[in-house]
Amino acid sequence: MQSTKMSNEFQSLAMRERALAVSEREWKHRLRGYGYAIKDTTEGRFLTSILHKTDLCSLPGQIA
Repeated sequence: MQSTKMSNEFQSLAMRERALAVSEREWKHRLRGYGYAIKDTTEGRFLTSILHKTDLCSLPGQIA
């Protein structure tokens, strides 16, 4: 994973986009436009890079 500062920036971007989206589906679509995706695992949710296939940061629990 990235450094703490970068993780915070990725998390802020994801949360900002979630606030602008009316549904989880739209949120995922908006993130895909930036080249990111959400991966759900047993450890929680992660923002991932589509291009590099790496986890960028963890995301808070269920955000609906």
